[in-house]
Amino acid sequence: MEFTHFNKYGRAHMVEVGEKEDTKRKAIARGKIRMKKDTIQKIKDGLMKKGDVLSVAQIGGIMGAKKTSDLIPMCHNIFLTGADIRFNILDDTIEVESEVKTVGKTGVEMEALTAVSLACLTIYDMSKAIDKDMVIEDIRLIKKTGGKTGDYVRKEVRGRVLSINISDKKGVVKEPIKEGLFIENSGLENDAHSGNWHRQVSLLGIESFEKMENQGIEGLVPGVFAENITTEGIILYELPVGTKLIIGETIQEVTQIGKECHTGCAIAKKVGKCVMPKEGIFTKVLKGGLIKEGDIIEII
Repeated sequence: MEFTHFNKYGRAHMVEVGEKEDTKRKAIARGKIRMKKDTIQKIKDGLMKKGDVLSVAQIGGIMGAKKTSDLIPMCHNIFLTGADIRFNILDDTIEVESEVKTVGKTGVEMEALTAVSLACLTIYDMSKAIDKDMVIEDIRLIKKTGGKTGDYVRKEVRGRVLSINISDKKGVVKEPIKEGLFIENSGLENDAHSGNWHRQVSLLGIESFEKMENQGIEGLVPGVFAENITTEGIILYELPVGTKLIIGETIQEVTQIGKECHTGCAIAKKVGKCVMPKEGIFTKVLKGGLIKEGDIIEII
């Protein structure tokens, strides 16, 4: 392996990237900060003396992404085309996710990781007056796209629900909803695909969407492939049949990987090509409950 961050004298230097091509690049990173349940409640209720904790943390995270080259010695000064911070509030933890984009010659992995770090540190600063025992942990790169080395997706035992989607007819694009009630041994309440059979719930990863976008297909949004749940962070089609998943309040079991494509359906007409036949998965609901946007997906 060649270490490119050293010059001919063996000292560190900033790598020359001028000959590299500009490409669209994106990086997603995650981390979390654990705290007392009472601290979580005060943040949710807006009772912190310093103000709205998550609003300030979001600004802090974005500023961190923009200032990465000032903080990390050998990072390039990158023109960012987008930066976003998302939060998932649990009983005793706030999960933080950053998404950073650019069009350029080098990636934005460090910008995404710095954004998560600064957002977590901001939460600590805003809340330390009542809880000095908070712990920042598990900061890691989830995925990156673009560049010579290609795409990277961390294989984790946890993912996240990006969208819940529903339709009252089969073979049509589904519409996103904020949350859905999944019935034991049936599926999503009021969805056309629910029922007492082996394909009660359909899932498709946002990673599959990105493959289609790289083929030049534009305008892809959750539900366009008629999936009930759009996910992120788990390579769904690599899961063996029989795998059990905790999704929100539910427990589901993988029953099928892919399916036969229905020719002439509304999805094929709208999108031109469907990724569900190869990369979508199907589950049955073993334990019912509510699933919301942002809920964690865990492999049992």
